[in-house]
Amino acid sequence: MSHKSKFKIFTDGACSGNPGPGGWAAIICSEATQRDISGAEPDTTNNRMELKAAIEALKVLEPGAEAQIFTDSTYLQKGVTLWLDSWKTRNWMTSAKTPVKNKDLWVELDALRTTRHVTWSWVEGHAGHPENERADQIARTAIITLAMQAPL
Repeated sequence: MSHKSKFKIFTDGACSGNPGPGGWAAIICSEATQRDISGAEPDTTNNRMELKAAIEALKVLEPGAEAQIFTDSTYLQKGVTLWLDSWKTRNWMTSAKTPVKNKDLWVELDALRTTRHVTWSWVEGHAGHPENERADQIARTAIITLAMQAPL
């Protein structure tokens, strides 16, 4: 997608069991277009799917693009805006001196956020926000699709 316009991105992750099969989704909106992307993994966690949704959405955008990401995950929103830089400074250790969970995805998200202009907004989940509700449904559908593809 072109970086000439600003994007609004609505992300969500879902898990059937935690850990368990999980799905992620992103709705990428510009003035002229809207694109839905999604995917699923057979054995994951909800937090990993929340991160994956943001990562995959940012991958769609060209470097230099401007985006506002809306998420109902405080883990994602606070992680990227409050904790990530400190984790890096402490060599991927938390303030409690334990390894950062999901480091692989945080490293990938960090690389993407440094080449795009991203602001992060939290929205309350399951509170009637239309795009958030839709992203949740797409993520849950991705889990069902994954289950239907599994061998019997």
